[in-house]
Amino acid sequence: MLLKEKIAIVTGGAKGMGEATCKRFAEQGATVIIADLDLDIAQKVAANINASGGKARAYNRVDVTDTSTIKDLVVSAIEEFGRIDILINCAGGTFGANGTSENINMKDWNKTIELNLNGTLNPIMEVLPHMKKQNYGKIVNFSSMGAFNAYTVVLHYHAAKGAVESLTHNLAFELAPLGIHVNVISPGPIMTPFWDELMPPGPERDQFTVALAKKEVPMQRMGTPEDIAGVCLFLASNLSDYVTGQKINVGGGMGNIISHNSTFLSSDENKQVNK
Repeated sequence: MLLKEKIAIVTGGAKGMGEATCKRFAEQGATVIIADLDLDIAQKVAANINASGGKARAYNRVDVTDTSTIKDLVVSAIEEFGRIDILINCAGGTFGANGTSENINMKDWNKTIELNLNGTLNPIMEVLPHMKKQNYGKIVNFSSMGAFNAYTVVLHYHAAKGAVESLTHNLAFELAPLGIHVNVISPGPIMTPFWDELMPPGPERDQFTVALAKKEVPMQRMGTPEDIAGVCLFLASNLSDYVTGQKINVGGGMGNIISHNSTFLSSDENKQVNK
């Protein structure tokens, strides 16, 4: 039980990577506090975890861009448990289809920056006083592969995620002497409900994602929320007690190596040419 008796807050914890992380943490003995904009789904996830023998709470609707909702959540957690050990900042997303220099607008830009950058800092600022008092804490933020290695152009989202990486490194430097670890995960293509906004589920999307993975992912498969949850568990547990200020790419090798099909010599295309 790597997280026995730990208290963990997971923003965006009702779906996708956040939900998988909540379930993995509960399996490892943590009490999970699900912070999500959709309170109904958050409460259902919490109920499922509790019914399975884990411990979970969903106190209130949480908008990570609204500090009052985060304050309410933290107050409830401290009143019930007296401490907060782990914060996973999984909430994020983008607005509109605009994202290139040709079509971006400042409304979408500001909303995306507010959600992804401010929405990462706001929960941190609320939990830090409690982590400082106990001289212990594990904070995990989320970036994107496209922040510094763009595979497609989404200016506002990638700019926000790049800033999250800078925020992570600066906080890690500041907080390391206090026993508070701050790290960041950079996911590759992960199959979550995020994809539903881009393309409806079905054979066409399945064909697209298989082709995408074969072309761009060294391991030639799409990632799952559970792939992310495993790395979150490492960074939240004592297995990573000598790790802070680090970025971990979780993309089947993306960000560190290239896939065989993205270089001509090792690609299927070359094999066909040289039959």
